[in-house]
Amino acid sequence: MKIVVTGSLGHISQPLTQELVQKGHTVTVISSNPEKQTEIKALGATAAIGSLEDVVFLTATFTGADAGYTMVPPNNYFDPNLDLIAYYHQLGQNYAQAIRESGVKHVVNLSSIGAHLAKGNGILRGAHGVEQILNKLPADVTITHLRPTSFYYNLYGYLDLIKNQNLIAANYGAGDIIPWVSPVDIAAAAAEELVNSQSGRKVRYVSSQELSGSETAQILGAAIGKPDLQWIVTSDEQTLAGLTAIGMNPAIAAGLVEMYAGLHSGLLAEDYYRNRPAQMGKVKLTDFAREFAAAFQQK
Repeated sequence: MKIVVTGSLGHISQPLTQELVQKGHTVTVISSNPEKQTEIKALGATAAIGSLEDVVFLTATFTGADAGYTMVPPNNYFDPNLDLIAYYHQLGQNYAQAIRESGVKHVVNLSSIGAHLAKGNGILRGAHGVEQILNKLPADVTITHLRPTSFYYNLYGYLDLIKNQNLIAANYGAGDIIPWVSPVDIAAAAAEELVNSQSGRKVRYVSSQELSGSETAQILGAAIGKPDLQWIVTSDEQTLAGLTAIGMNPAIAAGLVEMYAGLHSGLLAEDYYRNRPAQMGKVKLTDFAREFAAAFQQK
């Protein structure tokens, strides 16, 4: 199959590209960074250098492909001028136009847990919006919305707090069950869905391991030599103050706090538990903890 992968050589897109190439597919990887061209070629794929904001480029790249993997790349949460929801909306519209005009009939879209909600999910409203935009494509376009859970690597955001105060603090966690996921397991699910011959529309949740915040802290603490590491739950107001104090865009900080509050209340994961993956991913927190420990030592 001819498959287009967006996301350059990111956490998901790189292992996804590697797996697809190994299975004999012809892969084109979209990247905005010309310096990635050599690395992409080394994986056995073709680089398409351009911007996701350029619909003409996007359409041309998708033309002739059997399937495409779409995702909205991370943006700078510390940019005071960034309207994150508008950013998601624009890229969703660009993808929809490029898919429609190129004739691609099979799409795997990276969405998120909480994307079933139109409100109460904070910054994940962007992922909800992209799903809604793509679902308006003609019925003959097969779409799988991948909804991964909380990424292991988000835990890197607590490195300084762990180093300086020996704790993890947020307005969720502690006794809350958190479904964690590795990007490697997301890539494996995306690869399956891209070559799946089924038609229609569906949602697929991807998770690697379900742990409480306290269990998460215990595993990380053991890996970094801090067996007494604690995860404490702070108030929404405290969490918001902490995020804005480090310079985060206030609107995005508020969106993160609302998202975390949804994790704490169970709102965010309600649809996940109704449609839990039949099988958890292979990468467990103990595996990630080794990488986390290496990063901790470099702090």
